[in-house]
Amino acid sequence: MERQVLPNSTLILVFGILSILTCCCYGIIGLIFGIIALIMAKKAKQIYMAEPELYKGYNNVKSGKILAIIGIVLSAIYLIGTIIAFAYYGIEGLQEMQEEMMREYGGGGADF
Repeated sequence: MERQVLPNSTLILVFGILSILTCCCYGIIGLIFGIIALIMAKKAKQIYMAEPELYKGYNNVKSGKILAIIGIVLSAIYLIGTIIAFAYYGIEGLQEMQEEMMREYGGGGADF
């Protein structure tokens, strides 16, 4: 009997990668992708452990799970940092800091 690809194994890997790539989107999008990947990995592991000789692609599930955990941690750190920055400086203070950085590094547009 030919072995089947484990359901959602590639999708779990992709969501794990996306959780790391999107962790800087205020942490929220990375958390969403990471949590979804972990839930899907848990279900895929249960399916695989029931009959491991029927499925292949478990390495994608393991890799995706590890990437999802890393993405969740990075997203949580970024989200906590963002919350602390908003609590400490407020929205006006952050806007002033951004404007000052734009002036300092010449990001105000091209001078022709």
